Amino acid sequence: MRRVSSIVAYVRSKHPERWLAAYLLQRLGAWRERVPARGERHLLVAVCDHFEPLWAADDGWAAVPEEVGAARVRAWHERFPLLAAGYRDSEDRRPRHTFFFPAEQYRPHFLEPLADLARAGLGEVELHLHHDRDTAAGLRATIHEALERFAAHGHLARDRAGRPRYAFIHGDWALANAREDGRRCGVDDELAVLAETGCYADFTFPAAPDECQPPICNQIYWPVGDLTRRRAHYHGERARVGRWYDDRPLLIQGPLALALRARRIPVQLDNADLTHAFVASPARLRTWIAQHVHVAGRPEWVFVKLHTHGAPEDTAASLLGAGGHALHRALAAVGEGPGGWRLHYVTAREMFNVACAAMQGCRGNPARYRDHLLPPPPAAAG
Repeated sequence: MRRVSSIVAYVRSKHPERWLAAYLLQRLGAWRERVPARGERHLLVAVCDHFEPLWAADDGWAAVPEEVGAARVRAWHERFPLLAAGYRDSEDRRPRHTFFFPAEQYRPHFLEPLADLARAGLGEVELHLHHDRDTAAGLRATIHEALERFAAHGHLARDRAGRPRYAFIHGDWALANAREDGRRCGVDDELAVLAETGCYADFTFPAAPDECQPPICNQIYWPVGDLTRRRAHYHGERARVGRWYDDRPLLIQGPLALALRARRIPVQLDNADLTHAFVASPARLRTWIAQHVHVAGRPEWVFVKLHTHGAPEDTAASLLGAGGHALHRALAAVGEGPGGWRLHYVTAREMFNVACAAMQGCRGNPARYRDHLLPPPPAAAG
């Protein structure tokens, strides 16, 4: 009885009114549409990094000195290739990292080392943004300036018309002015502005236990209805085979779960965040896979979008050291033995391409569809 009481108290502390009902409904749906027990099963893993070189631990809106930011970028430039060299997926590709770089922290000497990693086949750069009390016009101008700057370093894919396209993560989770107090955004019609400026997918969520968590979880989905309304992404249509849009961003969520633990806290909210204090493990990987994030009608392709804030020293030390090795060893183990998974390291862009391929009826090995709609950015095209 004491264990049950402690679980209830823990869940109550995580603001369940924002996500629990959606989570329970999703779990019921996942049970009904289970991953096939036989045949090829494919696990697509993307690490989406809110990569903020100037982030200050005591206040995310403050900034550390420039030299500290440069050292943080240098750590990834020098050490990530060493970590990645020891691991391969089922296509013999090394781990790939997606750096969602904040527009407001742009420095040429931060973006160029990340272009080196892209040229080495180790990742891509997408758009991250923190803003407050903004307007649609101000947001539009900020995005256009950021896209021009990023593209100058060879980042960002282009569509067939030559227009730059980008994936997006909203700072402070407050997509489409989602906070009750209206802070950390200010733009009700943010999703419409994103669509207009070339955003192909949003990778912000999950955010639970934060108040900005939408009442949809563990899904790949399209926002529906009027994209100019506040919190337009709170209403969505699940991605499914045979249905596809080209006029709005796709929302690709990472796994969100209540996971039982044999420790002092018997249950833990796992929102797929990789930190120095909460590293990857075989148990966490099983939890992520069990959420069965997939395109309806293609249950054998399972998407695991992880997130982190990888620039600060403590998390960087983990991801580039013991925590990173723990992640990739756990991933390698899921493919071992009969009936194992085929592992695919993907960037955010590649994950979007594979999801769209699923919606358009493609099947078989999802690795064939990494560049299905959007080609690699120039820096990664070689």
